[in-house]
Amino acid sequence: MAVPSPRPILRAEILAIGTELTVGETTDTNSGELARSLVAHGVTVVRVEDLPDDLEVVVGALREALTRADLVVTTGGLGPTPDDLTREAVAELCGEAVAVDPPTLAWLEGLWARRGQPFPSVNVKQAWRIPSAEMLANPNGTAPGWWVDRPDGSVIVTLPGPPREMRPMWDDEVLPRLAARGVGADSDVRTLRLTGVGESVVAEQLGEALLRATNPIVATYARQEAVDVRISARAADGRGASELADEAEAAVTAILGQYVWARGSTTWAGALEAALGERGWTLATTERGTDGALVQLLRSLPAVVLAERRGGASDDAPGEGESFEAGQAARVREAAGADVGLAIRALPGGEDTTVHVGIVTPDGTHTERRFAFLRGSLGADRAAIAGASALLALLRGRAGG
Repeated sequence: MAVPSPRPILRAEILAIGTELTVGETTDTNSGELARSLVAHGVTVVRVEDLPDDLEVVVGALREALTRADLVVTTGGLGPTPDDLTREAVAELCGEAVAVDPPTLAWLEGLWARRGQPFPSVNVKQAWRIPSAEMLANPNGTAPGWWVDRPDGSVIVTLPGPPREMRPMWDDEVLPRLAARGVGADSDVRTLRLTGVGESVVAEQLGEALLRATNPIVATYARQEAVDVRISARAADGRGASELADEAEAAVTAILGQYVWARGSTTWAGALEAALGERGWTLATTERGTDGALVQLLRSLPAVVLAERRGGASDDAPGEGESFEAGQAARVREAAGADVGLAIRALPGGEDTTVHVGIVTPDGTHTERRFAFLRGSLGADRAAIAGASALLALLRGRAGG
């Protein structure tokens, strides 16, 4: 058969196949991992979908996906039982007949021979292949995948559902083939992490012209601990991906730079660890009215030598405002023998939360008041972020920012 002419792989869709997913018995974690990997390599993931073990549904989903994407990745449906229908669906879509691949069958038979067991006939289907498919080795299971080159230059990749099988096959079998097709060759993906501003405000300030551009792609995401702005660029028109990404990042930071506290996948604990580490300082914390949210936010920070939470009516009384928090920060710092003491107190303020922050360092004392959107557990989480943000700003010489 004629070898298809490859086309650039710029857009992808992911189809997770298995009735256990659509009835809620199993949570699909594969799609998120695959999407993150693709995005990191400069590929836009336009859709992720869970599908039941239904041949007509899967064939239809594959056909539709190929009208929108250059690459379609499926997970699941590669087992030996009659309800594992991914191979059949791809074969029907391609109009090709399946046949046993002798080397794969010999490999499967060898797995059972090593166990001293007879080879089950139902497993023969795991050695099926269509003419346009290249087998993808699965060293951790009995379900090889397929790499299928389509006549229009698009690609279908089938992977097994168990993550321990899917992950190494993606890394060792699929990514090298994608790299050979130019994926990730000149792409640049970066993320700016923002705090103190909501996603809707971020989107409004960035404007439609920036957010609707197709290269670089600028997108916003509301996370629990931040609002992320992701910039994804690929080389075009004689300009490198990094150059285009730099240009987009400069445009974003010109508008929202005051809110940027980190880049990439940096956490609050990671950002504070770096800022404290520059000075060789350790941190002690105390919090009230947050149900331990600050401890949870900074739980992976090794520089925290003591985390203390107290309750009681007297602790929740207004006291002397921020000076009360300064005193608490000084006490927890001294008790722990730490370099820095951080105290936060969250108090209801109408429908939202008022956050009193006190920080004591070897350089002096700092207090401020911030506001956290909503009350309850969400307000507590945002109060903890407000305290971490105040400390990070102080360590970076941007107190009150």
